[in-house]
Amino acid sequence: MVKSPSSRMQGGNGLFYPIIGFASCFAFVYMSFGDLWISYDGETTLSFVERNGTHFMVDGRPFYFNGWNSYWMMDHAVDESTRPRIGAMLQAGAKMGLTVCRTWAFSDGGYNALQISPGRFDEKVFRALDYVIAEARQNGIRLILSLVNNLQAYGGKAQYVKWAWEEGVGLSSSNDSFFYDPSIRHYFKTYVKTVLTRRNTYTGIQYRDDPTIFAWELINEPRCITDASGDTLQDWIEEMSTFIKLIDNKHLLTVGLEGFYGPKNPKRSTVNPEFWAADLGSDFLHNSKISTVDFASVHIYPDQWSHNQDFGYQLKFVSKWMLSHIEDGDKELKKPVMFTEFGLSTKNKGFDPSQRDKFYEVILEIIYKSAKRKKSGAGTLVWQFWVEGMEEFNDDFGIVPWKRPSTYKLFTEQSCRLARIQGVLPSQKEHLKKLCSQRW
Repeated sequence: MVKSPSSRMQGGNGLFYPIIGFASCFAFVYMSFGDLWISYDGETTLSFVERNGTHFMVDGRPFYFNGWNSYWMMDHAVDESTRPRIGAMLQAGAKMGLTVCRTWAFSDGGYNALQISPGRFDEKVFRALDYVIAEARQNGIRLILSLVNNLQAYGGKAQYVKWAWEEGVGLSSSNDSFFYDPSIRHYFKTYVKTVLTRRNTYTGIQYRDDPTIFAWELINEPRCITDASGDTLQDWIEEMSTFIKLIDNKHLLTVGLEGFYGPKNPKRSTVNPEFWAADLGSDFLHNSKISTVDFASVHIYPDQWSHNQDFGYQLKFVSKWMLSHIEDGDKELKKPVMFTEFGLSTKNKGFDPSQRDKFYEVILEIIYKSAKRKKSGAGTLVWQFWVEGMEEFNDDFGIVPWKRPSTYKLFTEQSCRLARIQGVLPSQKEHLKKLCSQRW
């Protein structure tokens, strides 16, 4: 079965973080983006992101965004030697006019674990997550925080199942028992409540009261292949989304879906990348219609999902895939649709960097047109951005955006185009005005 690139994210479990080369990275980012460096003495004002029908709203205005994934932030904030990478990346993103970053708010078992065992947390790692949120706030970047991984990287649902099995309370050794085992559901609820009610040691604000957090994501790329009907995953989403809303009714919530259509949906044979995608136990429409789910999430990996490696075919798939889900948001779900991961692998046969730029261009153009026409396509988060000195954590999708001018231009121009539609947010005014006044 073809897996998305997130399955490759081992994130350095047990690895030593070298600092060679980081000083030059730090200096480069400081010189290039120095005007954005903000101390905690100042205060950046952010409002909660809300939803009105198919649109996100900030301060009464529609909010369309251009953003990115940096899943590694909490992990790198633990150690003093790597912590400056957080500010470097956030400041660089703000300089590009980006407004949203998606990152992991979980690490279950293993190296730099936030949750050491069920209900036991490492305060040092929690302070690292505090730091990430505080840094994002200072840079005017909102965060989408994912709460658990369907994949094994950073523990994931497999770690929860292992804990239950070791304690002698697990119903099954199947990783999918994460979704139906009462003991594991209890573990996860304890974890979720601890995170949502955490008081940030840097800002003094409880997570559930902090508008820096755009939304919670239940799980990264959920699949329950032992129940292709989707009923098991649906029950879990309903229970967990309701639980979260009882604790935190200020933040938006999404599932974290890849966007595959289930076996009962007619689009399974016309829009899904291949036949297997309907048999993974998830269903984009069914899972996203739940009232406690505020917006839909979709991923885009045509080169990973299809045996057809023709680049022209892949671009056509991207357009069809995105437009289908935006149509669903407008007509079926009546909710915003966010494309929370998209990437093109450097390991593809005959890969050329210009192909990746074209791939990005198609995706950004569709979102721009959706925003311009006031459709449900709300924004994109590229997988994924890094700073220099992190090569050992890179995958075949990651990029340092300022190292490739054509890529940098694509994303900064998208920020400016969206700003012209919605207006400039208060946290963006100075640097975005400067950025968008440049002539390319």
